[in-house]
Amino acid sequence: MRRRHRRLPGNPDLDITAFMNLMIVLVPVLLLGMVFSQIHWINLDFPGVAPGESPDPATLQLVVTVRPDGLKVADRARGGIRDLPAGKAGQDYAGLRETLKAIKARMPEKTSVILQVAGDVDYQTLVSVMDTVRSYPAVVAASKVEAELFPDVSLARVPDAVESSETTTAERGS
Repeated sequence: MRRRHRRLPGNPDLDITAFMNLMIVLVPVLLLGMVFSQIHWINLDFPGVAPGESPDPATLQLVVTVRPDGLKVADRARGGIRDLPAGKAGQDYAGLRETLKAIKARMPEKTSVILQVAGDVDYQTLVSVMDTVRSYPAVVAASKVEAELFPDVSLARVPDAVESSETTTAERGS
């Protein structure tokens, strides 16, 4: 007995309207989820080191001095890196974050920082500076995460000799 095979008539047309509808919705959603980043470049010249070179991470002792009149980022052995005066709105946390991000980019294995705090700095300022030096918000794979800066924070008091010399200098200028 012979079997009869039915022949299918020609090639059927593909219905891709559902796929096109998906693409019409998916493309704008993906475009809205993109992160448009701006590159900010801060040139840091470490004191005692040739421009463009990075100091040895083992010898770098990063110190952030916190005073009511501003912040100062320095290397304990070589001197000041950047001064960030306080404005009318308060301390320049964004400038501190950008400076520390630039230092971290040059020395990714460095994790420690020393906060030298003046006696007349309020508690909220101290906590905000600590939060700023430990991490910063970053976007990774369309989700917001906390990227590490310098998580090993040590606290120290600004030496009285430094405080008194700066106070007398400020009084002479007045």
